[in-house]
Amino acid sequence: MTMSEIRESTKAQLLDKVRRHDYGQYLFKASIAKIRGFTGEDITFDFPVTALIGPNGSGKSSVLGVAGCAYKPIKPGMFFPKSTVGDESMSGWRVEYELIDKVLNARQLVKRTSNFRQAKWVRSDVADRQVLFFGIERTVPAGEKTRYKKLMRSTYVHSPPLEPLDPTVATQVEHILGKSVADYRVTRYGTDDKFLVGRACVNQFSEFHFGAGESSIIRMISTIEQAPQNSLILIEEIENGLHPIATRRMVEYLIDVAARKSIQTIFTTHSDYALSPLPNEAIWASIAGKLRQGKLSVEALRAVSGRVDKKLAVFVEDEFAKTWVDTILRETLGADYDQVEVHAVHGDGNAVVTHRGHKANPAVTFESLCIIDGDSQQREDAAAGVLRLPGTQPELTVFEAVKARLDQDLAILTVSCQRAPEAQDQVLRSIEEVARTNRDPHLLFNQVGIKIGFVPEAIVRGAFFALWVRSHTEFCSDLAAKAKVLIET
Repeated sequence: MTMSEIRESTKAQLLDKVRRHDYGQYLFKASIAKIRGFTGEDITFDFPVTALIGPNGSGKSSVLGVAGCAYKPIKPGMFFPKSTVGDESMSGWRVEYELIDKVLNARQLVKRTSNFRQAKWVRSDVADRQVLFFGIERTVPAGEKTRYKKLMRSTYVHSPPLEPLDPTVATQVEHILGKSVADYRVTRYGTDDKFLVGRACVNQFSEFHFGAGESSIIRMISTIEQAPQNSLILIEEIENGLHPIATRRMVEYLIDVAARKSIQTIFTTHSDYALSPLPNEAIWASIAGKLRQGKLSVEALRAVSGRVDKKLAVFVEDEFAKTWVDTILRETLGADYDQVEVHAVHGDGNAVVTHRGHKANPAVTFESLCIIDGDSQQREDAAAGVLRLPGTQPELTVFEAVKARLDQDLAILTVSCQRAPEAQDQVLRSIEEVARTNRDPHLLFNQVGIKIGFVPEAIVRGAFFALWVRSHTEFCSDLAAKAKVLIET
């Protein structure tokens, strides 16, 4: 997957801005006492662009609605309509909010509530803020929208002029779609609507012939660029109608808008591409009535929700542990390796909770293991399938174990790092220097890679893992044996 163009420093600045409450208006926290499948769940918006992920029917749109209902422009019935049939359980629904609103209180968070009682929604002194909602209907082709039927009549006469797109809008659209819209035009239609006209070479064409994603992006960007500072944007299924790369660029645009205009965005998605530009703090997964913060891939989300076609899922803390465990199982399981998926679920607590949830869920059709890092504060419980990797700090454990055997394995390590055999002395000196100067073990393999000739970190890490597995046969064989038992269950 292509790397995001958003700098880490930009993400850090935006995270810090939220921590300092440096916004005129901002939705900081929602505590869901009871809404649909949620009871007693909190969500904090630690980054100004927040992604809500989860399986179909998991409650993503409910959380999006919860966010919108914090403010006056969004009526609760828009997201939570009350039916006379089947909605008796809405009694007692309640959400508590913590808001940044410098007009209402310049120093402290403002608290508000929304609750459903006596057959109607009651919101106490609801705060006002510009809120823009883009639902999935935005990608309905223009030709299928009733409001444009008049344009299809031969008797219709259109008088407003065709005008160029706003230059800022055009630039941002081109960044997202990767195509020029310099010759695109927009015209007023009715009292408060617009209609688009495109051009390809010498051919002009109306919005009736636009791609659904193309039309929706131009309209969304136009609206967002006109929105005032500190607005709130809500988007359902941000990837709808978009190429995966355009999806990633759209999220990058929203981060840029957050930096430029202090605009907050919350969106739902099923796309890994939408998650790639975001920090861990910006991603919340909705699973079985629970909200969990942290970056899960959509593949991992399938496993968390019990939707995989393998016989064993292994849950670990992070990507380093995922690669480590995956290497062990690949080298020791043989043909059974194809029946295993390893998933990083961001944090030892998430890994343990997810694994235990699987064990307690009779609907899950595959087995699971949890493997925590050596320095995890979680309790190891082999009988319950919670195992621990050896050592303390993971990267340092692998690095030092391999370094201690360089007198035997230097040649293999050198070639595995894609260096010529005669580069062994350089590899040895580089590892020894990194061992002396490194302050952050997370950077060990990156630093070695740079010193031995700009070898990618993933290659260096893979070489170290392979040698670690060869020299720790007892641990690896024991883990493989436990995995085999579960695969054959």
